[in-house]
Amino acid sequence: MDEMVTYWSDDYFAFLALLLFARAMDFLSTWVATPNMVLEGNPIAKWLGWKWGALVNLALCGAFASAPLAAVIISTTSVLVAVRNFQSAWLMRTMGEQAYRMWMSERLADGRLSLFVLCLFAQCLLIAGVGTALLCLSGPVLVPIGVGIGMIGYALAVLIYSLISVRRWRRNHGMSWRSKF
Repeated sequence: MDEMVTYWSDDYFAFLALLLFARAMDFLSTWVATPNMVLEGNPIAKWLGWKWGALVNLALCGAFASAPLAAVIISTTSVLVAVRNFQSAWLMRTMGEQAYRMWMSERLADGRLSLFVLCLFAQCLLIAGVGTALLCLSGPVLVPIGVGIGMIGYALAVLIYSLISVRRWRRNHGMSWRSKF
């Protein structure tokens, strides 16, 4: 599992199917939540758009399917991102992308940034904690290691993109990090 698999082998196609499913769920959940990518948190995905993003992801799936550990890490992170997207997608779609963005902005303005950051860190630390436990307790078995690293990667992605989003929001509203912290 720690070595590369041969292109076009049964193992390659198994990892390719895993990657394609996981990346497709990420894409589908993003499209359900924000079809115009107004709420997309990943600036690279937003810049690529749907068409180029799909092509780049297909190429990456084809490349990473030969590396089992990378395939498990990417698939784990992608599925967790899709789960997070689907959790609020119905609300985003019901309200509309702009209305949801305004509603979230109002919630941030009404609340204390310290509470938001505390909850964000708690969420990310708990998920990363499970990933770290898998990583530390799995021994030489690479599937749980890959899942653990994928969970840690997901937690870092949520933390980083959420903090970037809040920082951008505060800058656009003329607020410093210290105001209403």
